[in-house]
Amino acid sequence: MTNLTNLTIKQANNGLKNKEFSSVELTQAYLKKIKEKDKDIKAYISICEDLAISEAKAVDEKISKNKPLSEIEGIPCAIKDNIMIKGEKCTAASKILENYTAIYDATVIEKMKNAGAVFLGKTNLDEFAMGGSCEKSAFFITKNPYDLERVPGGSSGGSAASVGGDLSVYALGSDTGGSIRQPASFCGAVGLKPTYGKVSRYGLIAYASSLDQIGVIGKTVEDCETVFNIIKGQDKLDSTSTDFEISPSILSCHSLEKGNLRIGIPKEYFSAGLDKEIEISIKDAINFYEKKGAEIIDITLPHTEYAIACYYIIATSEASANLARFDGLKYGAQSKIENPQSINELYFKNRTDGFGAEVRKRIMLGTYTLSSGYYDAYYKRALKVRTLVKQDFEKAFEKVDVIFGPTSPCLPFKIGEMSNDPLAMYLADIYTAPVNLAGLPAISIPCGKSKNGLPIGLQITAPAFCEKRLFKIAQIMKEK
Repeated sequence: MTNLTNLTIKQANNGLKNKEFSSVELTQAYLKKIKEKDKDIKAYISICEDLAISEAKAVDEKISKNKPLSEIEGIPCAIKDNIMIKGEKCTAASKILENYTAIYDATVIEKMKNAGAVFLGKTNLDEFAMGGSCEKSAFFITKNPYDLERVPGGSSGGSAASVGGDLSVYALGSDTGGSIRQPASFCGAVGLKPTYGKVSRYGLIAYASSLDQIGVIGKTVEDCETVFNIIKGQDKLDSTSTDFEISPSILSCHSLEKGNLRIGIPKEYFSAGLDKEIEISIKDAINFYEKKGAEIIDITLPHTEYAIACYYIIATSEASANLARFDGLKYGAQSKIENPQSINELYFKNRTDGFGAEVRKRIMLGTYTLSSGYYDAYYKRALKVRTLVKQDFEKAFEKVDVIFGPTSPCLPFKIGEMSNDPLAMYLADIYTAPVNLAGLPAISIPCGKSKNGLPIGLQITAPAFCEKRLFKIAQIMKEK
């Protein structure tokens, strides 16, 4: 029998349709591999074995009656543990939610259930999605499947490691400042961050509501496109969601086939701080597209240098408001404190014990920037800079169709290597965070490896709602 744990969605779908294997066999193959391999990688916080097998059996019954299958029906996937699956734990990798069980499905989960997805389990992340290495989980550190001494990236590190380590066919993650694209790059996978509002956030534990976006990590661009088409769309439970689509006639104007594809290369993305091996690999990919007939245009995104400071002010400010609900009383873990003298003492104890150091730090930073006397100096100014970053992209897209650059300035680093340098960790989002500030779609695709065999990702960014253009251009890389 074919190795069932290295199939793409399309290959698995064809295998099920042709009855080469059953959904139960496919699911059991992944569950077996998780038991064997995940003790080293630690991609999963929890395994939904009973749920997965029952879902697979339902699909097999459907196949036995020769009923048509959706593209993801019966195919096992992993879900980041800040996205709700009813009846399953949803911890956000935090002690304060260690025993919390979701009482409803996120909209994306509901759509996937309707399409017949099989959920293997919930994957690890940096606590409340705050981090870029998966070292900040309250439970354990996830490791890179390419090198167990290195990080898988974050915050969707568990989802990326599950796909890169063949522990799931595909996975869902969330991206606030690069949390899908960067780990996908580190783990040799494809990572899609859709346009803000294109996928409902209902049922996602919020970090920074104006930046958060649910997206997909897959083995191929085609896999990401398949899942995106199932989970996208307007949702009455998320007022920021939309069904808006770009006209097909506009999208068809920009293609290699017609010889008029214009690729923008920002000079700011190839400055000091970019790893030399990454620079060589990205420029090699750019040359490949140029030989295919694309026009390469040098552009500038002048406010890139301010994007990280802007991002961390806005993100922490929104986090301080969003995480106020976690008090250890309404839901979540409650500290064992006898005879508290006041409700404030109880809140203080619950939140101090429940939140990790990184989460506490970001809450304090956000509360400070929103406080009286500092709101204008920090938060209001950051919103103005955000507008300038957005305008940079708008001006660039008047000249080009897509923008190419590195996903990350560094290769997957060793576990603990950046623990004492949080600023260096934050600066690793330099190429990804501006995309979230502008609300644009972007995809990270593998474009090479370092001399030590570590994956390197190319980030392609498109104008808002131009996911179809993004997929079409990204797919060309498979010819390389």
